[in-house]
Amino acid sequence: MKAEYDLSKLPSRKNPYASKLKKSVTMRLSEDVVVYFKGMAEEAGMPYQSLINLYLRDCLANHRKIQIKWPQSV
Repeated sequence: MKAEYDLSKLPSRKNPYASKLKKSVTMRLSEDVVVYFKGMAEEAGMPYQSLINLYLRDCLANHRKIQIKWPQSV
């Protein structure tokens, strides 16, 4: 192998994995939710954002639906 290559002459192309990349979003979470996931993430040795993503991915894979029951007003 050469010690140095000139890659400037290579044609550019799109990243084939770009559609698989994560999308950056802004979310407003309750402080206690963030503390909870940060604690779990620390125990697991991973970033808390990754843990939240894994949790949501698990919900997606298992088709979990949230059940919210709002109090009925009188």
